[in-house]
This record gives sequence, C-alpha cells and structure tokens, in this order.
Amino acid sequence: MEFLNWIVSQGNKIIWSYVLIYMLIGLGILFTIQTKFVQFRHFGEMFRIIVEKDRVAKKGKGVTSAQAFFVSAASRVGTGNLAGVAIAIALGGPGAVFWMWLIAMIGMASAFVESTLAQVYKVKDGNDFRGGPAYYMEKALNARWLGIIFAILITLCFGLIFNAVQANTIAAAFEQAFSVNKTMMAMILAVITAIIIFGGIHRIAKVTQIIVPVMAGIYILVALIVVLMNMTEIPSIIALIIKNAFGLEEIVGGGIGATLMQGIKRGLFSNEAGMGSAPNAAAAANVSHPAKQGFIQSLGVFFDTIIICSATAFIILLFDVSPDKDLNGIQLTQAALSSHMGNWASIFIAVAIFLFAFSSIIGNYYYGETNIEFIRDNKTWLFLYRVAVVAMVIFGCVSGFQIVWDLADLFMGLMAVINLIVITLLSNIAVKVLKDYVKQRKEGKDPLFKASNISGLTNAEAWEGQKDQQSF
Repeated sequence: MEFLNWIVSQGNKIIWSYVLIYMLIGLGILFTIQTKFVQFRHFGEMFRIIVEKDRVAKKGKGVTSAQAFFVSAASRVGTGNLAGVAIAIALGGPGAVFWMWLIAMIGMASAFVESTLAQVYKVKDGNDFRGGPAYYMEKALNARWLGIIFAILITLCFGLIFNAVQANTIAAAFEQAFSVNKTMMAMILAVITAIIIFGGIHRIAKVTQIIVPVMAGIYILVALIVVLMNMTEIPSIIALIIKNAFGLEEIVGGGIGATLMQGIKRGLFSNEAGMGSAPNAAAAANVSHPAKQGFIQSLGVFFDTIIICSATAFIILLFDVSPDKDLNGIQLTQAALSSHMGNWASIFIAVAIFLFAFSSIIGNYYYGETNIEFIRDNKTWLFLYRVAVVAMVIFGCVSGFQIVWDLADLFMGLMAVINLIVITLLSNIAVKVLKDYVKQRKEGKDPLFKASNISGLTNAEAWEGQKDQQSF
C-alpha cells in the first residue's frame, strides 16, 4: 500500500505541477479566443436552448437536450461541490475559490468545444446515440488506438475510481450525521446502484432529471439564507478570497502555489471542463444542431462551479474553524452549515450529499458504459463492468479517505491531458460548427445542421444529409 501511495503521489506531482495546470489555463484561453468568447456572447442562448423543444427530438429516439444536461450535471454535481470545495479551502486557503472561478469561466469554452465535437462525431446505437472523446479520436483523427486508451482511462476513472470517491463521501456523511456503520451503508448503496444502472440510459436520464434540479435548488436556497444571515461579512470574505489567491494574505503553507493548485484541481474535479467526461452525455442528445449541446454543456460548467461550488465556499468561509485530521472534506461542510443553521444542518448535508453523490455514481457509470461499447459491443463485458461498479461502491464506502482522492486526481489528470491535446487539434471544426449555428440564427432560423456545410468535415455519419438527420 505504501508503494502504491508513492506511485500515485509522484504521478500527481508530475501531471499537476508541470503539465495540466498550464494546459487548462492556456488552452481554455485559446478556445475562448477562437470561439470569440462563446461563453459570454451566447450566455442567454444557453438558457433558451435548455427549455426549447427541439424539432428533431422524437419520443423513444435518444434523449432530449435537457436530459443530456442533467446526466452530465449528475456526474458534475456531487462530492466535488460539497467535499471537494472544503478540501480546496482546507489545503489551499480561501484563495483557492478564486482559481476555481477562473478555471470555470475559461473552462466553459473548453466544454463547448469538446461537447460540440462529441455531437458532430456521435454514432447511432439503435434508437439512441452514443459518442464522446474516444469516438472523435477514431473518426476525426483516425486514431482508434488512442480512443481505446482514453476509453479504458475514463472507464477506470469514472466508472470505478470516481464512484469510490462518491461512495466514500456518502459513507462519511452518514456516519457523521446518523452514526450509520460504513459497511451497512455500503450494502444499501450497492443495492440501489445496481437497480438503476441495470436499467440503461433512459432510466439514468429520468432519475437524474428529478434528483439534480430539486436537490440543487434546495441546497442553493439554504446557502442563500446563510449568505443573507451574514450579509455584512460578504465583502470581507470576497476580499479575503482575492487577497489569498495572489499571495497577498498568507493562510496556508505553500503560499500561492498551493492555493492555485488546489483551486484548479478541485475545480476540474467538480466541473470536468476539458476532461472529456461530459461529452459522453452530450453525444447522447438528439438535437437539430451540434452547437446546441455545446452551449448546454458550457452552461453546465457555470451551474456547477459558479453557482453550487460558490454556495459551499461561502458557507465554509463564514464559519470560523480550522480543519484538522478529524474534520476534513464533507465533515467540514457539515460542521460549517451546522454552525449557521443548527444541528439539523448536518443531517441536511448528509441527505444532500447522498442525492448529489448517488446521482454522480449513476452518471459516472454511463460514461464507462458508452466507452466499453466503443471498445467492444459485448453484453458479457458490460455485465462484468456493472458488477465492478457495484463492487467499487462498496470499496469506496469502507476504504481510507486519502487514497481514493489521490487515485481520482491521477486518472483525472491523465484523461484531461489526452483530451485537451485532441480537442486542440480539432477545435477548428467546433469553431466552424459554431459559425454555422450563428449564421442560421441571424437569418431567423432554428438552426439545422448538415455535415456538407462544414468544409473539411468527414466521418460525421449522424449528420450526413438533412433528410437522414431529420429522420432521427
């Protein structure tokens, strides 16, 4: 175990200290410029699309744009929003929140590019669609071998390791609030997970469409009450975040480096922009134009980090406590909210983290499923994967806190490096698709996509011809 810990820590040090931070910021800025600040110029369009009824979406044919949003939001909105923010503040200080905000704002452009590409290169799967980075690596770059590597990484990362993280946080929260034995929690969670994941993408979409908006709305409302109760302290909290972000007010060991590292690392874990995960959900949507799902996933990053993560950050920063070995992660968030709202808040957080993290488990599972089908469409492999997911949920509940987070960071970093390189090579396609969408909107049309309208676009089999596309 000590050797495994050393390998994981060294891998994280290399990826996060020397590679990924510069890629996330640099390429996020590049995509922002290439798309002419898509995340700001078309912010209103994102909200319009999520509530519209797309004219090509038909009952039983794929999932809707909104459902795809909630599947990806289910994966995003989880432990990263409640436990991850607490870890970032504990290890990086209040300034980590600023870097989480920054990586989200520029990451919205990265999310647009990768999710638009996933829509462009999606494939039909019976009455449904599937796609993601592995698919655009094969179809756009003719690099199936790279797609297989990515598919293996995302299956291990999301389907197994990230789900262990989610389960670990649920078990810790229920132990804190209800003194529930972790082994008992593992068995309960395993049974519920098995019931949902053996039902396929439509059951997953229906469950997440209920859990995510309801629980997120309640949590944001509670956070807003906390902020209103402490309104006079908000300006000083914001000032503290900014000062600490640039090393003007030293709070944690390691200074600005630790602050930046934790903010970006936990921000990426939460919103997944550029990591290559959300495009798997984006590809499942049946829409009339790929850019629509790019907009939707860009909005997902804003919703996850700027709204929900900020809510958690203010709850914690308005709570005067120093984290220790017995008060970290989700327990810190529970203690902070309890100080504001009373002892019932610890129970509320336990219930919230259960719903958030459970929705993440089933959302994460889907990412693995669609990538296993990319490697090999085999029912036996899919069954074994489902069994492994349930086993990792059990493992996560009873395992140690640090090792599951460290493993998640390592695999997340490897995925992001590969995906960021690929979408950089393909970003010109996403930009052309965006221009096609904007042109049609200016003409007063509801944009309808044809692959033939994009110069240099090949292997976009789901969009080859307007007639075929409408028949979906």
